[in-house]
Amino acid sequence: MKKSFYLLLVVLTTVFVSCSDDEGDGLKKEYLIATPITSDLRQFKEEAVAVSEPVPIQQSGKIYAYKEYVFVNDVNRGFHILDNSNPEAPENVAFIKLEGNNDISVKNDRLYADSYGDLVIFDIADIDNIPEAKRIENAIYQQYWCTVGFDVDWPEADYYDYGDFDAGSEAIIGWEVKTESLSEEEFGNRFGYPDIDLAWESFNADSSAGEPTVGQGGSLARFKIVGDYLYAVDWSSISIFDISDLDDPKVLDDVYTEAAIETIYNQGDVLFLGGPQGMYIYDISVPSKPAFVGEFVHGTACDPVVVDGDIAFVTLRGENSCGGTESGLYIVDLTHLASPELRKFYPLEGPYGLGFKDDKLFICDGAAGLKVYDKSDVDDLKLLNQFEDIVTYDVIPMENSLLMIGDKMLYQYEYLEGDIRLISTFDLN
Repeated sequence: MKKSFYLLLVVLTTVFVSCSDDEGDGLKKEYLIATPITSDLRQFKEEAVAVSEPVPIQQSGKIYAYKEYVFVNDVNRGFHILDNSNPEAPENVAFIKLEGNNDISVKNDRLYADSYGDLVIFDIADIDNIPEAKRIENAIYQQYWCTVGFDVDWPEADYYDYGDFDAGSEAIIGWEVKTESLSEEEFGNRFGYPDIDLAWESFNADSSAGEPTVGQGGSLARFKIVGDYLYAVDWSSISIFDISDLDDPKVLDDVYTEAAIETIYNQGDVLFLGGPQGMYIYDISVPSKPAFVGEFVHGTACDPVVVDGDIAFVTLRGENSCGGTESGLYIVDLTHLASPELRKFYPLEGPYGLGFKDDKLFICDGAAGLKVYDKSDVDDLKLLNQFEDIVTYDVIPMENSLLMIGDKMLYQYEYLEGDIRLISTFDLN
């Protein structure tokens, strides 16, 4: 049965008070109380989708390539469409506003995207004339703030009073903040005890040749189309859709995973799922029912993975919210899928996505730039080139060129015999 996560009703009771130095049971203190301004959730979702002329990007997300187009996610706000028929001079042609969006995948001109935990389907056969999208509600993961609009700022307040807010039918489109004078007893009776220190930070923590029928995403993708099935991973499960009828996907039962999941990659009938605790392997020879095969567990870190034959390349980023593990590249031997083994570790600065083309391995090492390795001998990787002074996020190795997304910039490179060469940059601002 599909799950539907509701807005987490957390009692945020860190109190910033204005009061005298005298303490007493009846002393009134001034509290900032925020109450949500709501709208009908269905109407809110409908208004969260729109096709428009190009607009400046706000926060670079993931990239996806399909036919002559490149799609660039604007985190939680939608995606930009670039005509890349001339890689030396790509053209920004449209923006699809889709709030709550982070991932897409395309097959035969049908684009599947996430939005507030819903699956949204667009017909992109004619980019200049995209008809109204279809939405399947509660089909995939939902974050606990999924019904709060991403254009809505969280106000400073001592307490967020949700009252009778119904996350199943309402969306928060704003806040009303009032100052109320209450004694500690009145505050406790109404909201709970003000001495419990639940910090705001804990609530808002970072937690090929020819025209393909299926597009290509990067290593940070949570969506993956394999045959007639679309797989979407979240923190604890794989959502599965039968898309044999592209316009009418069938929502199948979730498969709950062994641990938290961040990314998905496939090689044939095997899924490789990257998570903060490790890499998890699932057999999809029965596509509707992924079956757990094995795992490679490492220290806590953000973890995308790509696979070439019996070798997995896993980047780990250990800073900030990702954990304390040393950042680097794990080379994992997949000879026995049920029991993968570490073969080699290479330290890196702070890697994000990665990809490969033939014997070239491309690693987005964050602020350290794009690194290009010769991977013909995985036990002795050779650094061929490093493109410094750029922020790098993810790559898509295409048949004839490499796409890379950085900080509001799209980079494209051509392959050389023992290197790559920059052919264009495109500013998404």
